[in-house]
Amino acid sequence: MCHDYPMPNVNIRQLRDTRQLKAWLRAGKTVELRERDTLIARIVPVASPAKTRKIPDFAAMRKEIFGDRTLPGADLLIEERERSRY
Repeated sequence: MCHDYPMPNVNIRQLRDTRQLKAWLRAGKTVELRERDTLIARIVPVASPAKTRKIPDFAAMRKEIFGDRTLPGADLLIEERERSRY
């Protein structure tokens, strides 16, 4: 009997060797879990949110807002504390 499955499949006994299963899932492949040639489940990989998320360019945003000026943070904090005392 010859089976031509479009996706990798694993028998329940083969689940002990998780190395191959992890490799398929990391490659983005859906894996079928079978018991005696009967499909019982599909293991679907999760899309990695870190790869799809774009991190904003905070340095460029700061330069756009403040230009080349530098703001003395300590001086502003001291000044604000002095105002709140009175």
